[in-house]
Amino acid sequence: MMTPGTRMPEHVAVIMDGNGRWAERQGLARTDGHSQGEERLAEIVRAADATGIRWLTAYGFSTENWRRPRLEVDFILGLHRKIFGRRSEMHANNVKIRWIGRDTRAGSRIPGVVRREIEKSTRLTAENTGLNFTVAFDYGGRQELVEAARAIAAEQPDEITEHTVGQHLYEPALPPVDLMIRTSGEGRISNFLLWEGVGAQLYVTPTLWPDFDSSELARAIEWWRGRVA
Repeated sequence: MMTPGTRMPEHVAVIMDGNGRWAERQGLARTDGHSQGEERLAEIVRAADATGIRWLTAYGFSTENWRRPRLEVDFILGLHRKIFGRRSEMHANNVKIRWIGRDTRAGSRIPGVVRREIEKSTRLTAENTGLNFTVAFDYGGRQELVEAARAIAAEQPDEITEHTVGQHLYEPALPPVDLMIRTSGEGRISNFLLWEGVGAQLYVTPTLWPDFDSSELARAIEWWRGRVA
């Protein structure tokens, strides 16, 4: 188990993969896998907060995920309403909720009802000083960089530098990722935090996301400690 106060990665990012496969192995509908995955994310937020991680970023829904079957997409959208709907619990624990994703001007397809939940959550927890929990929703790393470049070109076209790009990302406050976790055994970063994750240690586990509990997080962090010692 992790012990608060021992060395921790400042920023942990998670690619939550394997919900559908988990459900199939259980003989359940894919939507059941997504439901279990949402419950697991809530557990990981609590575990990260309890052990002193300062930043946790979860890949909730990518710009490519819109290509999934419509019924599955609608179900996932509903789960994101639930994720942001947990704001009262997170607020009570001093968690600050953030969102990164495609701007409406860049073609965001986030339904208004989900966007309102995002806005309520970020507004309620804006002054909190504990864990920074960021949900990447309607997010793509390449799209983020394209939008940053367009914004700089419109404001100061002669000043496209690493500094100005960093200042025009979706959330400039995000620190570099120390540990990136990918579940389900896939060794890909899938267009996630391309700028912020350039120096991250990539931890790949065969565990499917609905089975990735607090003990699995502890194991990933122990692995990271061994890599950076």
